[in-house]
Amino acid sequence: MGVLKVGVIGLGRMGQQHVRIYSGLRRVQLVGVSDINPETGMRVAQRYDVPFYESTEELLSRVDAVSIVTPTPFHFELAMQCLAKGVHILVEKPVTETLEQAETFVAAAESSSLTVQVGHIERFNPAYIELRNVLEDLNLLAVNMRRLSAYTGSNTDVNVILDLMIHDTDLALDLAGEEPVEVMASGISAFGSAVDHAVAQLVFPSGPVMTLTASRVTEEKVRAMEITAREAYVEANLLNKTVQVHRRSFGEYQGHNKRGIKYRQESILESIVVPIVEPLYSELQHFTDSVIDRKPVVVTPRQGMQALRLAIQICSALQARMVFPKVRETNLGIDVSQMNLSQTPA
Repeated sequence: MGVLKVGVIGLGRMGQQHVRIYSGLRRVQLVGVSDINPETGMRVAQRYDVPFYESTEELLSRVDAVSIVTPTPFHFELAMQCLAKGVHILVEKPVTETLEQAETFVAAAESSSLTVQVGHIERFNPAYIELRNVLEDLNLLAVNMRRLSAYTGSNTDVNVILDLMIHDTDLALDLAGEEPVEVMASGISAFGSAVDHAVAQLVFPSGPVMTLTASRVTEEKVRAMEITAREAYVEANLLNKTVQVHRRSFGEYQGHNKRGIKYRQESILESIVVPIVEPLYSELQHFTDSVIDRKPVVVTPRQGMQALRLAIQICSALQARMVFPKVRETNLGIDVSQMNLSQTPA
């Protein structure tokens, strides 16, 4: 295959980033965009000098591959339409809205000859890639993942597990290489009917114990992982792209400062060099290269389904351990009695 003709369906904040990157990728030609909102679609199309297609059907007839970057409820129908048209797919996470849809989609994707990738972007985060290299020879005991954001700007149409924690359900499964045998969770609804802060603990057959925290009521944005291994303690900041390794020192290095005071070095701190690469750029380059060169993708539809299944397990586990804090009506005007888990998948 020579130049790959691509399109983007869904032109929200993330969809426009897909358009930006596709417009500059090697061996790729951006041939059109589509969105339910014609005004948005035409504005983006004009900016990148490509056609806007109100009809998804028409766009699919002109492309080899697409990114599906619509709200999750539209993923399944669009993805199945792409498979029927013989179009390669990158579908954003979560792969589908329900597990039943995911199972149908995975079966169809695996029986096709098409390249299908799920957009779990943290797999392409250079800090995570370097972290995986560091952990390769370590015996993991415990993993703590924290993904915290402010309420403003969050996707409040779904609970925080499907909004934020699903990134980490994918990373947890990738690190463990197996599915958990036990899932425990608790959560809190702070501002509405959906879960806004959740903590999950996962127990894997071969270890480690993992704790996942996702919140959209935290004013500081945090994307952090802390790993305790037999040989070292590792900290990764997925936001600032840093990885630090604390290793035990078996030798004692003693000396004197100007006042004659001795010191002892009890551990060694290693700062890993992390390349400066935009994760979305790496993800889309990998997807298009996989299509052109017929290579396997990093995140398969089945892995996307497994991440969704674990997220739904966490949703189910926390239903019995929900907390509804008292809210002063003069402060937020929220009727706490109306809070529920109606937006948590069954």
